[in-house]
Amino acid sequence: MKVAVLGTGDVGRALALGFATSGHTVTVGSRDRNSPQLRELLEAVGPKATGGTFAEAVATSELVVLATHGVATPEAIRIAGIPAFAGKVVIDATNPLEFHPEGPPSLSVGHSDSLGERIQALLPDAKVVKAFNIVGNPSMFRPEFPGGPPDMWICGNDSGAKATVTGILHEFGWPSVIDLGGIDGARLLEPLCLLWVRSGFAIGNFNIAFRLLRK
Repeated sequence: MKVAVLGTGDVGRALALGFATSGHTVTVGSRDRNSPQLRELLEAVGPKATGGTFAEAVATSELVVLATHGVATPEAIRIAGIPAFAGKVVIDATNPLEFHPEGPPSLSVGHSDSLGERIQALLPDAKVVKAFNIVGNPSMFRPEFPGGPPDMWICGNDSGAKATVTGILHEFGWPSVIDLGGIDGARLLEPLCLLWVRSGFAIGNFNIAFRLLRK
C-alpha cells in the first residue's frame, strides 16, 4: 500500500518506520521537503521511504496518516489540499494537546467535541479513523510488555475504513482492537491520552499502555 505520513516528529518517525518495515511504500510529508528533520527521519526509516511536501505525499497515497502536532493538524490538511483526501482512509493519530511551562498538558478541545470530529468535518469525503493516539510512540509498532500486548481503541464513521485500520494494527503487533463506534468516540480517546501522560508522571515511567481486562 502507498502510505502518506504527515509529520516528521517522533510519532511520524515511529509510524513511518512501522509501515516501511511492514512492506508498505511510505512518503513522509513535511512543510519543507528540504528540512533537516525530514532528512533525519528518512535516514532512520531507510529506502522504503521518500519525502516530499504535505501535498506531494497525499497526492501519491492510498492511505494517509496524520502525525502532525495536534493543534496544527487542520492547517497541515489545508496545506496538503482538502480535495486530495477524497475517498481515502485517514488515520488520525493526533491529540489536541496544549503544553504549559509547568505541569502536564491539557486538551484544547473537549469533551463535547474532539479533534477527530473536526478533522472528519474538514474532510467530508475522506474516511477518518482515530487510532494510535493512546500510547507513546516507542510502543506504536510491535509493542512488547511483560503482561502481553496491550489493547488499541479506534473509532470512525466508516466500517470498511475501520476494517482496513484494524488490519494495519494487526500487522503492527496489536492483536486486540476495540471499536468504539463513530468518530465521536474521539471524545473519549483524546482524554485517554491525558490519562496516559498523567499516569506516566505519577509512576515515573512512560513505557506504559492500556489493556482491558476480561473474564
